[in-house]
Amino acid sequence: MYKPAITQEPVDTTLANRWSGRAYVSSKTISQQQIIALLEAARWAPSCFGDQPWRFIVWDKNTDAQAWQQAFDCLAASNQSWVKDSSVLVLVCADTLFNHNQQPNRWAQYDTGAAAENLCLQASTMGLMAHQMGGFLADKARVTFAIPEQYTLMSMISVGHPVDVSTLEGEALTRETAPRKRRPLGELFFTGSWAKPVT
Repeated sequence: MYKPAITQEPVDTTLANRWSGRAYVSSKTISQQQIIALLEAARWAPSCFGDQPWRFIVWDKNTDAQAWQQAFDCLAASNQSWVKDSSVLVLVCADTLFNHNQQPNRWAQYDTGAAAENLCLQASTMGLMAHQMGGFLADKARVTFAIPEQYTLMSMISVGHPVDVSTLEGEALTRETAPRKRRPLGELFFTGSWAKPVT
């Protein structure tokens, strides 16, 4: 299902159609080739010094259900209720140190966010749906998957095939068909000085 963004001026359809839905087709899997395509999109994100501070852990329910379940168990209960039907889970981490000199990298989280968004945009172009989540137990994930302290656990992403909305009912239908909303441009973007709306 696509719910294109309503924009003041036209934007590319890849951007307009990216949507974080919460209803997946549980019976459809994602191929290894599709997973690699998602990761390639993330790999080619820009980064300070070309350092590529992001590290992703990927769990594919189809090929390793046990590991996927361990990742799923790190999610907040509110997310588990709908993520259960996704095919793939991804943990997004940011390296706190530059690779070239081991000095603190204050742009790491910014750059890692760009890589994560690339993955989500690529998913949309492939007819998949990706949903980024902050609701997960970072400490539990760090221990479970032996993630070094040097890396900040930023988010988890669920990926899967979106359902046909006609198969939904009740709260799920309401949630998936609700209008998309964003603040007005002038609240977020300024021209010339702080708080001077762009439009």
